[in-house]
Amino acid sequence: MKIPIIKPYFDNREAEAAASVLESGWLVQGPRVAKFEEMIADFTKAKFARATTSCTTALHLALLSSGIQPGDKVLVPSFTYIATANAIEHTGARPVFIDIDPQTFNVDHQKIADYLEKEKISSSNVKGIMPVHLFGLSADMNPIMEIARQYKLRVVEDAACALGALYHDKHAGTFGDAGCLSFHPRKSITTGEGGMIITNNEEIDSTIESLRNHGAAISDLARHQKAGFLLPEFDVLGYNYRMTDLQGAIGVEQMKKLPYIIDRKIKRARIYDENLKGIEYLQLPSAPEGCKHVYQSYVTRIENPVSKTLSLDELNQIRNKIMFKLEEMGIATRQGTHAVHTLGYYRQKYHLDDNDYSTSLAADRLSITLPLYAQMTDEEQEYVIDNLLRVTRECFGTI
Repeated sequence: MKIPIIKPYFDNREAEAAASVLESGWLVQGPRVAKFEEMIADFTKAKFARATTSCTTALHLALLSSGIQPGDKVLVPSFTYIATANAIEHTGARPVFIDIDPQTFNVDHQKIADYLEKEKISSSNVKGIMPVHLFGLSADMNPIMEIARQYKLRVVEDAACALGALYHDKHAGTFGDAGCLSFHPRKSITTGEGGMIITNNEEIDSTIESLRNHGAAISDLARHQKAGFLLPEFDVLGYNYRMTDLQGAIGVEQMKKLPYIIDRKIKRARIYDENLKGIEYLQLPSAPEGCKHVYQSYVTRIENPVSKTLSLDELNQIRNKIMFKLEEMGIATRQGTHAVHTLGYYRQKYHLDDNDYSTSLAADRLSITLPLYAQMTDEEQEYVIDNLLRVTRECFGTI
């Protein structure tokens, strides 16, 4: 049996929607993208939504539109995909890494407060916070927003994994100046590649609309609707970060399936919880009270058994052995994501040590993402659970 880490949920409606775009002749950003944006704004209850080529470019535009400039510092969790930090680098700002909460894998707001309290003594240039809503669980946004207000910081939320995630009944990505979503194939819905910026700030939205379209004063769609034949004015230096209407059409069909996809993934996550609970060397994902976890990924973490005191390196070797054995059985797994401060570019440029952010390091070395997708069958999930339990017992039994 072959079980992937995730499987996009398509049927013939996505193919038909893409074919209709090809027949229309309008392939670039146009009416299908506009409809997709409208559906995302309605779903998240954001005032504005703007599609982009990826979540990385969405983050880049959100930072620029929020006023982040070269030389500024932006606080970001170390345990995240590298694109989060890269977006900050591409603005000319500097990512400052903050450690995470070991239970949620999200940034530890107390460590944000501690860093800012220490830095305010010096001439700090911290101008923003980029919380990440990792694996489908919102970061703890109330204290983060209170810190941002106290220090007058901009907040751009990396909500790449969090479409459908709620924090006290409010959608992740709608707390700060802007939030950014991803439609990569590993996300709950996909357009192949693609991203979306949601915001309640009209000025930020207007700036994003221009910057994603080479800095144009008016979009191609708006110009077409006005029957214009002259090219627009270009008053600012922009980018080509536009989503195609092929992607927009697929996104519209995917949004129609989103409630079903989320419901199925949550139910499968509950089955994992029930069958894996009580395993002393396996930490399961958890959602604090008031949070709706949508399980973009089901991420566990290897723990020290009660009777053992193993080093991080020893536990990492066991984790890797477990993943290797599962792969031999056809079960795909992945580590949760990176500890970005350990990766070559950031480690070398900012002279970082692996142990600088110890909780992020442990999450990098010990996390295991299990297969989870809407169309997963009982047989497939039972196969994963049975073999995971057997393999982990075998691996820990050898120490």
